[in-house]
Amino acid sequence: MMKLLILLAGLVAALLIGSDQRAGAVAAGNIYYVAPTGDDANPGTQSQPWRTIQHAADTLAAGDTIYIRAGTYPERVIPQNSGSAGQYITYAVYPGEKATIDGSSITLPDTLAGLFDILDQSYIRVAGLRVINAGPYDNNAAILVHNSSYIIVENNHTANTSSSGIGIWASDHITADGNTIEQAGIRLYQECLTVAETSWFEIKNNEVSNGHKDGICVKDNAANGQVYRNHVYQVQGVGIYVDSWNRHTHDIAVFQNIVHDNGNDGLALASEEGGTLENVYVYNNMGYHNRYNALNVSINGEAQHHPISNVQVINNTFYNNGWAGGVGGILVENPEAQNVVVRNNIVSQNLYFQLLVALVVPAQHVTIDHNLIDGYRGNVSEGETRGSDYVEGDPLFTNAAGADFHLQSSSPAIDHGSAVAAPGTDSDGQARPTGAGYDIGADEYVPFTSFVYLPVASKNGTPARR
Repeated sequence: MMKLLILLAGLVAALLIGSDQRAGAVAAGNIYYVAPTGDDANPGTQSQPWRTIQHAADTLAAGDTIYIRAGTYPERVIPQNSGSAGQYITYAVYPGEKATIDGSSITLPDTLAGLFDILDQSYIRVAGLRVINAGPYDNNAAILVHNSSYIIVENNHTANTSSSGIGIWASDHITADGNTIEQAGIRLYQECLTVAETSWFEIKNNEVSNGHKDGICVKDNAANGQVYRNHVYQVQGVGIYVDSWNRHTHDIAVFQNIVHDNGNDGLALASEEGGTLENVYVYNNMGYHNRYNALNVSINGEAQHHPISNVQVINNTFYNNGWAGGVGGILVENPEAQNVVVRNNIVSQNLYFQLLVALVVPAQHVTIDHNLIDGYRGNVSEGETRGSDYVEGDPLFTNAAGADFHLQSSSPAIDHGSAVAAPGTDSDGQARPTGAGYDIGADEYVPFTSFVYLPVASKNGTPARR
């Protein structure tokens, strides 16, 4: 419990830092403009704009903003100057217009490189751009942040990239918010949205789809970060993946995400090459129709050891996962995983099991209690379990076929959860508990007399929210 409280305190600090970061970004300096019809010899005013974004990147100073007018810019952009605390340099699309940075005619370096490449800089904001066709090499990303601090990447759209749509490496105090990433990872190397070697980060409100590898991956010495309110679907790999790789990775919260129809697990935790993964809190997520497991504490990787410790899997809803034999709901298969808690989850109609702890996992390393089991398959010889203090039966979702996993008023999940380490809010941000006790699953039931649910659609019109 103490470790959990420490983790939560750190994550609250991260959120506050993110808020301060955004507040600092609004300070104004000079305002410049760039347009396809402009000229870099111009003064960069609205009536006499510059021609290239790179000219702006060579010129802007702390507090300045460049507004990018509608059109296509066939160029690579590398910011040359940093902002400062309270004086961000902002690269933003002109309000109401669409500006595209297109790398179709550009060959990026055969190394970790981005079409919009933020290297060794700080206090920069990139907002509202369309960045497409980044390649052709394995590590070519659309928007890349590396060795940088206090960077905000928000409301951008990336597509058709060899590597990540957004890649974040060896940086700190980074926010990726409200971006749309599709057709990333074409070269099958990095993930659609990658966070590696980075501390104090927020990955939130992003939509990731139709990628060729994992959707969102936090890995390789990442620490003190939050991954929340993202929608990840129809990627060929894991929806959201936390992997220490070969270095200590710790204090990561994954919450209020929706992962569905992905080609591997919905969510997975791993130590592929022997680095310690610890203090991971997974809560209030919804996962459905993923090819393999809803959530896997895995043994993926070729290292001799896969150390994982202090994992909390609490108040999630996992429905109808598994397209082939041997996969299903929540799987703990890593024998080296220690202090794993699986509590207050709804696991409903997953294919081969609802909860399974592999027989090689020491029983004292896993605590399973207060989950709702719908569709127990009886695979006891392989480790399927109900845990203790469980509820069994139909959770009575509002409309599971329509991906609305709110609880009906007669659901057996209501008031039957545990208060121990339960989150203070649910998947909608509604306070817990609202009744006599904590509910099981990602949704805390609220009578419609006091709360009206308004479903949120994804950006392409498909169901996105519960």
